[in-house]
Amino acid sequence: MLKIKRVYDDESQQDGKRYLVDGVWPRGVKKEDLDHDEWYKELSPSSDLRKWFNHDAGKWEEFRKKYFRELDEHKDLLKEIKKDSDGHNVTLLYGAKDEEHNQAVAIKEYIEKM
Repeated sequence: MLKIKRVYDDESQQDGKRYLVDGVWPRGVKKEDLDHDEWYKELSPSSDLRKWFNHDAGKWEEFRKKYFRELDEHKDLLKEIKKDSDGHNVTLLYGAKDEEHNQAVAIKEYIEKM
């Protein structure tokens, strides 16, 4: 099962494998303090897309469309994550405050449609 979670939330045994999908390390979190299996920087939105979106919920639909085109370039990695989540818990970690409009939500949706 594929899940998402903020890096600032408590970790759980139910998280399974934990993959950070932010392009930059989350503020206020020491690298040695974050329990994660992989840091997939390459899955984060491009700088231009991230700056354009700027966590504006009104741009969410357009952001998703543009971001999905970027994710098309990483299908092999996304297929691996999907494979990892088949029958096992996998949690995508992100740092954004907005829990409904962020790259982890979009990545989860993209993978589930594969």
